[in-house]
Parts: sequence; C-alpha cells; structure tokens
Amino acid sequence: MTFTDIQQALKSRGFDPGPIDGVWGTRTAAAVRAFQASKGLTVDGLVGPRTAAALGLDATVTNPLVDMSLVWFQAAWRLLGTTEAPGTANNTAILQWASALGIRYKGDDVPWCGLFVAHCIGSTLSAEPLPNNPLSARNWLKFGVQTTGQVGAVAVFYRGDPKGWLGHVGFYMGQDDKAYHILGGNQSNAVRVARIAKDRLLGFRWPSTVPPGSGKPVLLTPSGQLSTNEG
Repeated sequence: MTFTDIQQALKSRGFDPGPIDGVWGTRTAAAVRAFQASKGLTVDGLVGPRTAAALGLDATVTNPLVDMSLVWFQAAWRLLGTTEAPGTANNTAILQWASALGIRYKGDDVPWCGLFVAHCIGSTLSAEPLPNNPLSARNWLKFGVQTTGQVGAVAVFYRGDPKGWLGHVGFYMGQDDKAYHILGGNQSNAVRVARIAKDRLLGFRWPSTVPPGSGKPVLLTPSGQLSTNEG
C-alpha cells in the first residue's frame, strides 16, 4: 500500500484527495477523514488496518520504514538529501517550511533540526499541537506523549553539556549496539541519516493524535562514524 494507492482508492469512492501524486497533504488527510466518517470509523485522518480494509487495501506492513500510517516519517524520507545553501545564501524550501508554520526564521545558518521535525509533523498531522518554539530541539521533550525507540518516534538528544540548552532532534529509524540511527535535518547541514551515540539521548516522544506504534525497536548494522556535527 502506497500513498498513491490510498489516493486512488479514495477518488474511486467519491472522496477527493487532490492530485494523485503520492504525496500526503491536507487534502488527502481531509478525504480520509470524510471517508472514515461515512463508514463509522474512528476519524483520525490516518489509514490504519480498519480504514485500509474499508478502502479495499492491504495494510500489511513488512518493513516498518515504509509504514504508510506514519505519514510524518514518510514526509521526512521524501526530503532526504535536502541541504542548506552555502555561505550567506538560503535554501528557499527550508525558509518556506518556517513560513507555512508561522515560525519566524531568518535563515538556514540558524540550526534547523527542530524546524525540519516541525515541518514533517505540521504538514501531515494538522491536529497535532507543536511545542512552543519548535526551533529549540530540547522543547520537543514537551511534544506529544512519551514513548520508546520505534520507527517514527521523535528522538531528542543533548549537544555539549547534558544539563545545558543545546540539543538536536530527529526521527528514530533504528539502532545498533552503540547508536541510534536518526533521520533528521541539519545533520552535517543536510537531511540525512546519522548515527548518534545512545548515551546522548534525552527522550523519545510520539504524536498525541496518533495511535501508539508497535513499540518495537529496529536493529540495524552499524555504518559510518558517530555523528558529531548536528548544529
């Protein structure tokens, strides 16, 4: 099951998801909610097993990294490779993330890991409250509800002093013996996957408007050095 499959199934049943483009946006989420209401399902705008079955789709998840119910995590995957502009220039896409959320943001020389997480969640989960000042990585410890390391969880880390104010935030995608594998922004100035030492973790959070995830960690093979550049 892909986002395109969901959009096509909605459209064939008279619920307009917008363009059939495989991208999860507000129109697709609204169409899902309308469909759920028409079928007496829980209206959460997410395509879990019951909604998928009602749409005639197979919701079996064989790889948690491509679970279509984790719409915010899939949004993060689509942005893999996004980089900030060199020198004094700015990547206009990153500036637009802030503008769409009404966040004052002067340029991509300002750490944008929190902005990346806010964009992925804000653009896909319209009912999910974001933390105050989402640019501050440690403020994400107040987001949603506490959870464990599982695909899509918001992972918050410290930088420098554990009791200081510097931090980093991204999305859990797996772990090895020594590190969490994090899909995040501003990791060596780009959206990429980084290995971050487990002893730097401050906490995992989960969207409050989304059903609890599997709670299962994903074990991955170590690849590359531990990250030391996330600011």
